[in-house]
Amino acid sequence: MHTTLHDTLVSAIRNIPDYPKPGIMFRDITTLLGNARAFRRAIDELVHPYAGAKIDKIAGIEARGFILGGAIAHQMSAGFIPIRKKGKLPHETVRVAYSLEYGLDEMEMHKDAVAPGEKVILVDDLIATGGTAEGAAKLLRQMGAEIVAACFVIDLPELGGRAKLEALGVPVRTLVAFEGH
Repeated sequence: MHTTLHDTLVSAIRNIPDYPKPGIMFRDITTLLGNARAFRRAIDELVHPYAGAKIDKIAGIEARGFILGGAIAHQMSAGFIPIRKKGKLPHETVRVAYSLEYGLDEMEMHKDAVAPGEKVILVDDLIATGGTAEGAAKLLRQMGAEIVAACFVIDLPELGGRAKLEALGVPVRTLVAFEGH
C-alpha cells in the first residue's frame, strides 16, 4: 500500500502534550529522524523543488536544522552553514538579535561562512512564530547571501512565522501543517 507523503510524515511525528508548558502540543521530529523511510521522504521533498538549481550553501538553524540541513546539503552537493546560539562558534562571527516568546536572544554565524551573492537555502524543523528564522534570514542577507527559500518540515500557521518570512521576500516551503501551537 502506498501512503501519501503527508500520512508518512504525520504518523512519524510524535506529539507531546503540555511540553514545555501546559497548553502547548510539542511536535517532536526525533521520531521522524529515527524512521529511515520518513526521514528520507522528508529530505527528498524539501530538496525536490530546487533540484537542478545552483545552490551554494544550506544554512541550518541549531539544532534540528543541523540534522536536516546536513542531509539536504549532501544531497544538493552544497556547503553547510551552522547558525548557532551566541558563544558557540570559535572563529570571528556576525550576530543578530531575534525575538523569543519572552524577550530577545542572539544567534551568530562565522563571518566567512557565506560570500556575497551566494545562493542559500535556510532550513529548520519547524516554523512557529518565525522569530528565529527571521533573525537567521536577516543575518544571511546582512552578509550578502541570496536566500532562495526557507524550508521546514512543520508549519504552525496560526503563529504567523511563514507570513513574517514571506513579508521579507523569502519563499517558504513546508511539508505538513498542524493547528494550534
